[in-house]
Amino acid sequence: MRLGLVIYAGLETMTGGYLYDRQLVEHLQRAGDHVEIVSLPWRSYPAHLGDNLSTGLARRLSDLGVDILLEDELNHPSLVMANRRAARAAGAPLVAIVHHLRSSEPWPAALRPLYRTVERAYLRGVDGFVFNSQATRRAVERLADAGKPFVVAPPGGDRLGAGLEDDAVRSRAGEPGPLRILFVGSLIPRKGLHVLLEALTDLPSGACSLEVIGDVECDPAYASQVRRQIARHGLEASVRLRGALDDQGLVEALRRSHVLAVPSTYEGFGIAYLEAMTLGLPVLASAAGGASDVVIDGETGYLIAPGDVTALIDRLGALSRDRGLLVRLGLAARREALSQPRWADSMEGIRQFLLRLGSPGAVAPAISIALGGVQ
Repeated sequence: MRLGLVIYAGLETMTGGYLYDRQLVEHLQRAGDHVEIVSLPWRSYPAHLGDNLSTGLARRLSDLGVDILLEDELNHPSLVMANRRAARAAGAPLVAIVHHLRSSEPWPAALRPLYRTVERAYLRGVDGFVFNSQATRRAVERLADAGKPFVVAPPGGDRLGAGLEDDAVRSRAGEPGPLRILFVGSLIPRKGLHVLLEALTDLPSGACSLEVIGDVECDPAYASQVRRQIARHGLEASVRLRGALDDQGLVEALRRSHVLAVPSTYEGFGIAYLEAMTLGLPVLASAAGGASDVVIDGETGYLIAPGDVTALIDRLGALSRDRGLLVRLGLAARREALSQPRWADSMEGIRQFLLRLGSPGAVAPAISIALGGVQ
């Protein structure tokens, strides 16, 4: 197959959505398919909408000469009208890779109607979908009622290896000292680091430490706010901002931590949750979105309602005091993670869906990837 993929910035961008896109591109290339990357610049939302006023983008897409045009749904403001012109000229199916909807996030009330209208129009204009979770699929159906062919292909948990053995999980939990909390995610308001820091201020001194891994350049104003919050509450000794790390650095952080806490306002899935569980970490995850596909509340971690500081304090306090609870949840988290699909399984499911969708006269059915288990 010849495919195009439309993204903002570059595939090397360090977020879970871009990791998913990279895994797909690499799988397609290994299978012998050609993938042409169309990179659009990151700009403001109004500027992205302005892309639709130029015929240049539509012409660029229609001239690719591909069998299928994939689009990361994050790009929808730039494509909502441009797609119509491109599709007429190119004749190739348009498939949106949907990680989570912009309109699912808690935006100010004045902006929500605009975001919903634009996103709905985009979703109704494509020919098929790749969803990272059942929650994302349901969100699209509620917003757009598109009735288009789709595949649900969850992220894999095997990218960082098979993780820790059960004995290592038990041994780590029994080590003396504070509960070692890990946060993994870009420093943006949606990820909820400020909420986690607020919870730490109400936990007993010395009960917990926090290591933060994530890009601090995505939102410099928010990163500055976080640093001020740490200083204001005297958390400098217990909170460490590491910035973005490579895979080896991430694995090392996961191995030494006791629990992952990323209390987002919304997650379409949350790849960091699954990767942490593979290494035997219970997860404090967002109750909004797709984390419930892998995080079983009270069994492999806890689902935290957006902004619920009290729940964070209660759960972290319990884990810091009861290391037996930490072990039980950690072992269950690892078992759940190992039951999830491999990346190769999910990405091949997408490829088969695309092959059927791209066949002349064929109608691709809905596909949901079966659980494959990480070895």
